[in-house]
Amino acid sequence: MWQNLPSHIDPVIFSIGSFSVHYYGLMYIVAISLSYFLTHYRIKNENFPYKKEDIETMYVWGVIGMLLGARIGYVLFYDFGYFISHPFQILLPFKFENGFTFTGFRGMSYHGGAIGAALATFFYTKKYKTAFLEVTDLVAPTLAIGYTFGRLGNFINGELFGRVTTSPIGMYFPRDPSNLRHPSQLYEAFFEGIVLFLILWFIRKNKHVKYLMLPLYFIGYGFFRFFIEFFREPDAHLGFIYKFLSMGQILCLAMIIGGILFIVGIKKFYKKD
Repeated sequence: MWQNLPSHIDPVIFSIGSFSVHYYGLMYIVAISLSYFLTHYRIKNENFPYKKEDIETMYVWGVIGMLLGARIGYVLFYDFGYFISHPFQILLPFKFENGFTFTGFRGMSYHGGAIGAALATFFYTKKYKTAFLEVTDLVAPTLAIGYTFGRLGNFINGELFGRVTTSPIGMYFPRDPSNLRHPSQLYEAFFEGIVLFLILWFIRKNKHVKYLMLPLYFIGYGFFRFFIEFFREPDAHLGFIYKFLSMGQILCLAMIIGGILFIVGIKKFYKKD
């Protein structure tokens, strides 16, 4: 039953003609909502000078930045050649080849979404004159648990599965029913989601990590995903980018390095201050 579980899951909640609502989209809503409610819990029970209205506005900015960044990141990092030939599909969920067809958004990049959300939050803090690092300290510990649901959405879709394996933990996915594959989406949901969330949530009040929660999140995510990528099947149209490294691993290395440099910069700034 375990090995054939993906084939028993219908990723579509309901359909109207060519338009379908997928569990993957629902997982985005659950992820964002859970992060929001945890952030609201923190402003009610911890020493953050924000109101509910402030958080609502910030999440609107952040979600828009995340969605745009995730889409643009996928275009740039994973399938630039295709979207250069089909530019309207970058931001429009349909195509006009052989008539009108609703396609949905084919591809979202976590790394692009992280960059987009961080930039949107930065511009939000500039506009509303709040402290960027204080806002990210507030929100960053809540992000990982939301990510869990994104990867569960990938699992329900039967996509982004792992490499071929002989291990009994392997599963048969509908897109490759003849090979047992690592359910790497579940590995990511657990380590990059639940485990990382518990680490950040546990240390969030420690005075030694003040203003460091965002770069610690980046480093933690990059660390876990880098190693889990060894179990995940590389994108078929990309393969390995450099020797045994996938695009995801290269982006994670950049994320880890960026997080470390971010921490060094923060420490130097506050040491001078």
